[in-house]
Amino acid sequence: MVTEAQFPFLAEKGHVVSLVGGGGKTTLLYALSEHCARRGWRVLAGTTTHIRQPKQNFAADDADVKALWAAGAFAVLGTPDGGGKLTAPPPRQLEHWMEQADAVFLEADGAKRLPCKAPAAHEPVILPESDIVLAVAGLSAVEKPLETVCFRLETACALLGAAPETLLTPELLARLLASEAGGRKQVGERQFYAVLNQVDDAARRALGEETQKLLWERFRVRSVLTRFSEGERAQWQDRKRSCSARAAAARPSSARGC
Repeated sequence: MVTEAQFPFLAEKGHVVSLVGGGGKTTLLYALSEHCARRGWRVLAGTTTHIRQPKQNFAADDADVKALWAAGAFAVLGTPDGGGKLTAPPPRQLEHWMEQADAVFLEADGAKRLPCKAPAAHEPVILPESDIVLAVAGLSAVEKPLETVCFRLETACALLGAAPETLLTPELLARLLASEAGGRKQVGERQFYAVLNQVDDAARRALGEETQKLLWERFRVRSVLTRFSEGERAQWQDRKRSCSARAAAARPSSARGC
């Protein structure tokens, strides 16, 4: 669950939010999308890179977008790559639906399912229209060797001046997230939040709060602590049938399959 207390921009229509980093971007993407869809907004979710194709809410064509919105659900837009993932949709299609949407959430980075990362030269892929960037990291990475938890290890080690076997401390994580070569890469004048995910127990909360303090006191970076339970992650699978059924019912009969 996400709230407007955590992310004040959720109270306003018109934002294009890009998610970068690691540690739960996709779960957060859908949580933000669902929060806004529940308010009756037309919400578009997708990617500028790659994302696993969801088993619900995927809009295969323009009729699907309209049907999902009519059913009160958010629409996930993308181009299937044949391997179970979506790539960015055609630019003109994305631009068209972004103009129609009340809120847009885009995964703009990849991390190979690792909790933290440093961006390569071609990363992240943030659209000019994006006005908010969320850099996500999983607190499961803290106090673990960089070589076991960080994607783009060589880049991260160079950025931090650390060896691969160095433990990722709250200080190093704060530096990674706040760096303009790290979490803040290509952010410019956009609103920016660091999202410290996987606050699954008291020990991780303490590490998260320490990281938050460092982010604000040293770098004036706003940050949010988040946690998604197994149930919340699993519900994405559980809702497949009901969301698909609602969208099919909302779709014009002439556009439905046999």
